[in-house]
Amino acid sequence: MDSRTRRARVAVAMAFFAQGFCFAALLTQTNVLKDRFGFSDGELSLVLLVVPVVAGVGSVLAGYAATRVGSGPVLRVGGVLVAIAVAGTGASTEVPQLFAALTALGVGLGAVDATMNMQGYAVERRYARPVLSSLHGVWSVGAMAGALTTAGTSELDFTTFQSLGTAAAIGAAIALCAGPLLLRRAEFDTAPADTAPAIGGPGDAPLGAPAAAPLPWGPIVLLGIAMMAMYIADSATSNWSAVFLDDVLSASQSVAALGLFFYQTFMVLGRAVNDRLVRRYGPVPIVRVGASIGVVGLLVVAVAPVPAVALAGFALQGLGLCVVVPLSFSAAGRLDPADTGVAIARVNLFNYAGFVIGAGLIGAVAELASLRLAFAVPAALTLVIVLLARSFAGRPAPLVGQPA
Repeated sequence: MDSRTRRARVAVAMAFFAQGFCFAALLTQTNVLKDRFGFSDGELSLVLLVVPVVAGVGSVLAGYAATRVGSGPVLRVGGVLVAIAVAGTGASTEVPQLFAALTALGVGLGAVDATMNMQGYAVERRYARPVLSSLHGVWSVGAMAGALTTAGTSELDFTTFQSLGTAAAIGAAIALCAGPLLLRRAEFDTAPADTAPAIGGPGDAPLGAPAAAPLPWGPIVLLGIAMMAMYIADSATSNWSAVFLDDVLSASQSVAALGLFFYQTFMVLGRAVNDRLVRRYGPVPIVRVGASIGVVGLLVVAVAPVPAVALAGFALQGLGLCVVVPLSFSAAGRLDPADTGVAIARVNLFNYAGFVIGAGLIGAVAELASLRLAFAVPAALTLVIVLLARSFAGRPAPLVGQPA
């Protein structure tokens, strides 16, 4: 592989890391923000809804911008915006300031989500083999580092602004270092001589891609529902693990930040062996077993009597559900043999839907009943992934001119 492609892969990995780092650093402070502003569980869920809702808008805007200036410049701006918004959240002392910071955060997160995957698709094409799963694994490593940073700064008695400001400075530095190494617009349509294009991405699709028949919405929706169920469970842990450990199990602030760390740690461990397991057994049984492990993990959290048991539950959840997102995108790609990226983009829409539904649903159940029951609800919904496991076989759609 040529050195340019390797440098681009490192740069994209840095972008994934910075995104995961900043996002986790903020989410592990949700219990602090709840106490600072006096939010109830229901009010906190409405506040948390701002980020994924606005992120969908940011993703759409980034798609339009990427077609005009390329995904690299948009990713560089988006990464810095995320860092500034994280610091701004920590500095907020009034509710309007908090909403302004979270709105900026949502726009930045959506832009970065879209463009770092566009860059990832381009790197994958140049490699002519899958690399996106490893890049998403780097996101989880970044999230682990972000959660540990929160735990560490809490032990050092940093203020919320100092803690989030530290995370923002680290994230901004990584994003700025990655920027010059990202693929330029012209490089999306060129691959090294010893490789062939593999996968196209929205916003920077290769020229001359073969025309494809209309993509089948049915299989895409089934994959999307599975991804949405996964992100409802992910939202429960990302948004509420620290609150659950703090309020329900009376954990210290530093221990409360470790719920997301355990979840992401075991997600990384699972993704480290996922490709080999899929090659040996196929995607359908791996999704079925993984989702079942995720259900068990969520139920362990719901009944946990002490923080250590809850942390074990979060670990099981991450180990099991780590397979769903990369295999959803892989199955979507097989539905789109022309490699336009359209099927992958459509499945990705369910990401934000799951996070929005998850944030509202968990908060509503916590408000009306309890946080324990709130973690049992995504456990029941995760069973849907088990039932939809066959959808991950990904029947290809025919190219134009080929029989269906």
